[in-house]
Amino acid sequence: MLSRAFVKPNRRVPDQSKEWSLRSSSIFEHEDFLFGFTDDIPLTSCSSDGSDMTLRQVLRASVGVMGESPLGMTEKVVLLGGKIKAVKRFKRVGIRRNEFRRRVERLALVGNQCEYLVPVIAYLYSKRIKFVVYDYYPMGSLSDLLSAAKEGHTGLEWKHRYWIAQCIAKAIAFIHSQTPPKDRHLKLNVHGNVKTSNVMVNVDFSARLSDYGFLQLVDHVDTGQDDVALPYQPGLSQESDVYSFGVVLMEILGWPDATSGATSGHVFEFCVGRGEEERQVLNVLEIALLCRNSLGHARPTISDVSACLA
Repeated sequence: MLSRAFVKPNRRVPDQSKEWSLRSSSIFEHEDFLFGFTDDIPLTSCSSDGSDMTLRQVLRASVGVMGESPLGMTEKVVLLGGKIKAVKRFKRVGIRRNEFRRRVERLALVGNQCEYLVPVIAYLYSKRIKFVVYDYYPMGSLSDLLSAAKEGHTGLEWKHRYWIAQCIAKAIAFIHSQTPPKDRHLKLNVHGNVKTSNVMVNVDFSARLSDYGFLQLVDHVDTGQDDVALPYQPGLSQESDVYSFGVVLMEILGWPDATSGATSGHVFEFCVGRGEEERQVLNVLEIALLCRNSLGHARPTISDVSACLA
């Protein structure tokens, strides 16, 4: 967890009352790191919502793990005062401080202009820890909601699944519309890691795509996607984003194995009405298969896909 990055491994913590809260215990553990610092360390803000945030505030927050990926760990952070944010702590950052700052700020500048992308509000780069802060979504990720349906909980209705698919397509289309940068080390017109766990869902079932460009902040990692080599830098491509979106669509349709090509004998885990809903489902299936074409150049552009979903 985030707290462990700052806790000295052999430091013994004195016994405290069992009535201490989880947050109180965290406060005590973090004093090891904070002791000796005259001034608190401010986070670098990327939006007005991230102004005045400090490392001390984050460390003294109660923390809950939301998920972990090859890029790092994401945690829910409840700040003193009740404000709730999400923090993504990167495992292996492969660039120096100034380059990290430059990339995060450029990605945030672009991403914060789109209502379908999760905005980055602040970040920190230190010797022992590197993380970004963004908004927290209480509904969780699309992956969470789809998994809940498979475990017997009430599944997403088709109208919500379709709206989420439209939002994701609009997010990717916005990214792909960016002018290709002259900087060969940073591709602003590629997401790089489109998957259901990076789709955050609002209470109105609109969706925002997170982790825009984050793959370009870390060392080579295996994203678990089977199209092409997606890791850091030259493997990133718009064609790979489209392929990954096709996999997401298959998961939205409820395919047991979205990475396989099997499409026969499937029973949907949601009710599909006749007429317009049936047409939408078949349309999404066709788009998903086109996006997952084994030949990158034969896949549709995301702008065409978004138009077909409109």
